[in-house]
Amino acid sequence: MVFPLNSRIRRNSAIRLGLTGLTAAILSACAAPPPPAEPYDPYEKTNRAFHSVNLGLDKALVRPSSKAYGAIIPAPVKTGVSNFASNLDLPGDAVNGVLQGNPERFVTNVLRFAVNSTIGIGGLFDPAGAMGVHQSKTDFGETLHVWGVGEGAYVELPGIGPSTVRDTVGTAVDVVANPVRLVLPTPESYYATAAKVGSKLGDRDRYSETIDSVLYDSADSYAQARLLYLQNRRFELGQKAEDGGDSFIDPYEE
Repeated sequence: MVFPLNSRIRRNSAIRLGLTGLTAAILSACAAPPPPAEPYDPYEKTNRAFHSVNLGLDKALVRPSSKAYGAIIPAPVKTGVSNFASNLDLPGDAVNGVLQGNPERFVTNVLRFAVNSTIGIGGLFDPAGAMGVHQSKTDFGETLHVWGVGEGAYVELPGIGPSTVRDTVGTAVDVVANPVRLVLPTPESYYATAAKVGSKLGDRDRYSETIDSVLYDSADSYAQARLLYLQNRRFELGQKAEDGGDSFIDPYEE
């Protein structure tokens, strides 16, 4: 009985490996078209109006709130809030890993979530990081990219900021279908929202010099924000422009 059992195991493993390879081949065949060399911005007039709204919100509310958050909240607390918020994203990252045909991304994010949610006390601490298990961050916008959907027109969303048509759809799906959001009861869901807001304020404070230079020191803050967003997003997705250029960089790389 040992040999038939081992044979079945090998056969099942071969089937799973074959299916994984087939999935990868299908997904690679559906690669998204390269982005245009110049920003595709047919809604520029509306986008600029929303950019003015976002600029006003940042000046009146977001920037002062982030400065207060950075000055008042102790560093260990800010780290805990950021860890907790990142932990909430891991189930969604894992699901997108499956949809992208990326089993390594799925396993990494599930393992990280399991470790940090237990040993890390709900994600406040990051023992998984100490073990070398780091977040493989992704989103449904990247999933659409893997499925072959082009980035579409550039858009700036009120209260959210720069995006593309593809990433706008991706953001909406991530928010509505996030596994954590679907299972958390009402009081805990408020804590999750507060952690997300705190994490965003921490990011705004951490990158204040770069963001302020774009929004308040540029001759055309709209065009500069558009350029940096598209560069950063395409860099994340490993894309090259239609002209074959490889000039995309991460503006937040230190």
